[in-house]
Amino acid sequence: MSDKVKTLINKINALEDELEQEFQQRREELNIKIENGRAIFDAKLERQHQELRVGLRKYVAGARRMIVLTAPFIYAVVIPFLLLDLFVTVYQAICFPVYGLQKVQRRDHIVFDRHRLRYLNALEKLNCTYCAYGNGLMSYVSEIAGRTESYWCPIKHARRLETAHRQYPRFAEFGDVEGYRALVKATRSNP
Repeated sequence: MSDKVKTLINKINALEDELEQEFQQRREELNIKIENGRAIFDAKLERQHQELRVGLRKYVAGARRMIVLTAPFIYAVVIPFLLLDLFVTVYQAICFPVYGLQKVQRRDHIVFDRHRLRYLNALEKLNCTYCAYGNGLMSYVSEIAGRTESYWCPIKHARRLETAHRQYPRFAEFGDVEGYRALVKATRSNP
């Protein structure tokens, strides 16, 4: 990897840290504190949240008919999600120790906390929990696949990817056989 690429990766990491600081500042502006991984609201904000909740009956009555009709299709995807979660978790548990790869922590990717928001009604909380699981699962699976790819085939694609996992910037350039061989040797000799 060139020095310029390393510099750019460091800049990206610094920007991600800066972005997280901005998120933290916004939470502070909203008087939200994080204690033991849990959001704590002040009493005034809790009351405001409660007052702004849209009741379940009103929420459902206001939904467009096509939204209601498509809901079973959305929720049916939970079955493949659960199977994917099971298979990828078992795969990682068996294979990562053999490859010498650090395991991916589910809790870093699948976060359930939106159900604690008092301004959400029961259906909104269910929807938020489902989305947190689905998107968190995809992040978890992507990180496991990325670590696997970094072990078996750490070569960038010839064309740009829309979204790449965290391991990707460290891959050998497409067509760089010496870089690829060196990367594979370094990866596999340090399990």
